[in-house]
Amino acid sequence: MKKTFGKNERLCSPRIIGRLFQRGSTEVHTFYLFPFRVLYIIEKESPPPLSQVLFSVSKKSFKRAVDRNLIRRRCREAYRLNKEPLLALSTESRPSYIAFLYLAKEITSYDVIETAMKQSLKRLEKLPRAAQKP
Repeated sequence: MKKTFGKNERLCSPRIIGRLFQRGSTEVHTFYLFPFRVLYIIEKESPPPLSQVLFSVSKKSFKRAVDRNLIRRRCREAYRLNKEPLLALSTESRPSYIAFLYLAKEITSYDVIETAMKQSLKRLEKLPRAAQKP
């Protein structure tokens, strides 16, 4: 499998982003795993062929765009290299839309981000089945 992160995997739709960040929504599931807060939606009808992902870094914590871009690049690279187990899941049990919010107050090394990303993706593999049961 090619380790790419193309446009079809990026979450760009304002409507779906609004759904992800809607307070009190029952369709949005979340968990914390330092330095990330992970929000995801499992689309039951007409899910996208690949999970669409969003990476967010707070402007309040990192004033300089250079720092925010560095963290986002590290997060995207960690996701790109470690997304295979998530893509191996069936389309119905895989999260359709995922948002990774970076919560740390300082710039962490790539190794810390990659470890957290691996753990987050491993947790996302197991969570959707439990989240689908009513």
